[in-house]
Amino acid sequence: MKPQVIIETNFPKLNLLKRGKVRDIYDLGESLLIVSTDRISAYDVIMEQGIPFKGFILTKISEFWFNLLSDVVENHLISTDVNDFPDICSDYLDELKNRSMLVKKTKVIPIECVVRGFISGSAWNDYLKIGEVCGIKLPLGLKESQKLEEPIFTPATKEEIGRHDENISENRAAELVGEDVIVFLKNISLNIYKKAYEFALSRGIIIADTKMEFGFYDNKIILIDELLTPDSSRFWDVRKYQIGKSQESFDKQYLRDYLNSINFNRKPPAPKLPDEIIKNTSLKYQEALERLTGKSIYEFIS
Repeated sequence: MKPQVIIETNFPKLNLLKRGKVRDIYDLGESLLIVSTDRISAYDVIMEQGIPFKGFILTKISEFWFNLLSDVVENHLISTDVNDFPDICSDYLDELKNRSMLVKKTKVIPIECVVRGFISGSAWNDYLKIGEVCGIKLPLGLKESQKLEEPIFTPATKEEIGRHDENISENRAAELVGEDVIVFLKNISLNIYKKAYEFALSRGIIIADTKMEFGFYDNKIILIDELLTPDSSRFWDVRKYQIGKSQESFDKQYLRDYLNSINFNRKPPAPKLPDEIIKNTSLKYQEALERLTGKSIYEFIS
């Protein structure tokens, strides 16, 4: 099956609320419709070509985790079945099928809740410079990609497209959204990560770190956006894990490595991607889905 690659959705009867790096969000009144396109970004630049199946995979992985972790915290998912969507969506069901979520409308908390179980990425860079991450002092002598004694909560600001999220301290996050809110977010984020980490490990995947978002709904804090996808997390293959270096990931690191190899200046316009890079990126996302759920993308969309 050759999927239709959708870079952008246009549904005239629906109220477009915003476009993110990957998702188009529509306001349906009492609920929101989150549509995962096949867009992919790297270094905050959206590529001009899409990745086959990407929107499907992000939706199915998020749905999988929302269901698995529903006993830890309430989430915003209402349904991914287009037959449950409001009648106003009826003209667009073919495009919406398998790549969209009907969700509760919340008041978004403007903090990225990042949990790190391993020292990698921007945290590794911060550690090399100052020996700490988001105000958390870490032991001397850590190596790149090393597992931390305990996962750490390292919040970040939630920035608009084109601007980098900024790592901040827990105290700074509390100033932005309130101490009680941050205490709750920290505890629930760590609980989610620990449960997801153990499950993924049983499927041969290391979740090195992940970021989550939350919002207020009926005076409660619930989990929103996507959850534990290759876009929001670093997934490493247990069999290939080697401490002391950067790891191969089930995510867009493969794309980033290609862009680095051609000395991409990390500014628009994005370069045209070779077919091989597009194909192999898609396969990495597909492998993450299959490892976690035990089902291939074709079983989900058949």
